[in-house]
Amino acid sequence: MTHLLRIQDPSVLKGLNATDGLPVFDPATLARHAPDAHWVSLDDDGVIEGRLSLWWQTTPRHAGHRLGIIGHYAAGGMEVGRQLLTRACHELRAQQCGMAVGPMDGNTWRPYRFVTESHGDPPFFLEPNHPSDWPQQFINHGFKPLANYYSSVDERIDADGEPHAQRAADRLARLGVTVRPLEMGRFEEELRTIHRVVTASFQSSFLYQPLSEAQFLAEYEPIRAFLQPELVLIATCEDRPVGFIFTLPDLLQARSGRPIDTAIIKTLAILPARHFAGLGSCLVAANRRAVHRLGYRRLIHALMHESNKSRSISARFASVFRRYSLFAKPL
Repeated sequence: MTHLLRIQDPSVLKGLNATDGLPVFDPATLARHAPDAHWVSLDDDGVIEGRLSLWWQTTPRHAGHRLGIIGHYAAGGMEVGRQLLTRACHELRAQQCGMAVGPMDGNTWRPYRFVTESHGDPPFFLEPNHPSDWPQQFINHGFKPLANYYSSVDERIDADGEPHAQRAADRLARLGVTVRPLEMGRFEEELRTIHRVVTASFQSSFLYQPLSEAQFLAEYEPIRAFLQPELVLIATCEDRPVGFIFTLPDLLQARSGRPIDTAIIKTLAILPARHFAGLGSCLVAANRRAVHRLGYRRLIHALMHESNKSRSISARFASVFRRYSLFAKPL
């Protein structure tokens, strides 16, 4: 028999074991993400069979609804998933939420989405990775896709860039725009620079929630050791940041015993001003050159919303190999 337990103190999780196959979950993550509720499913021996977190106090609105967010999701079977999602929807409804959305670990700055279609390539670093039945658990409970995303791969990074990107680069250079790599010796200061661009660039993005500078630094600090500064390019104009592209190696290749021949574009952001039109193409072109120069063979354009403006840039060189969905259910 399954028992649901609401966890008030994250440290309690350290004394509980999880069933085989359930992904490892760090209680420190729970404390840092500060959900409004966290539930675990226990078997008769007190072993965790599933879990989820809920957020409702600081969530965005969508289509006139106050959203309740379901994240940190894991369930070792359909019945466990059913009980957890039933509890989640009941609690979010009681908190006056009009729609449940998941999986999302609190906001779109953190892991979210399920893989819904794949061409068979292995998971890459920082990509959603979960058992194949988890999306079906949401679907069985009445959830439907709210937004769709995809990742594509560029396997022609030795090919020349398009002429219009060079024309845009020449025009931007006349405006005083320059592009430089990340300075690792000033990492925190560089992140503050990037944060200002992200805040302006993403404010109209789907389900966007602002992240404070301190929170932004905390989210990116764990990947500092994995960065190659040549792959993080910052565009400036008159000594102020106007855009950047954030790329890192696919470390999962090394962890599975394969050589690292793939880099991943994690973020591309440009200030929303007309005179910076074309800067995204310029940064991608410069990034492709840097990736090729460093000996990588492939470049992944990761986790893009289907309506993202960068889709047109990616489509020139890259082909889709994975699709994802964020699910929702009216309450």
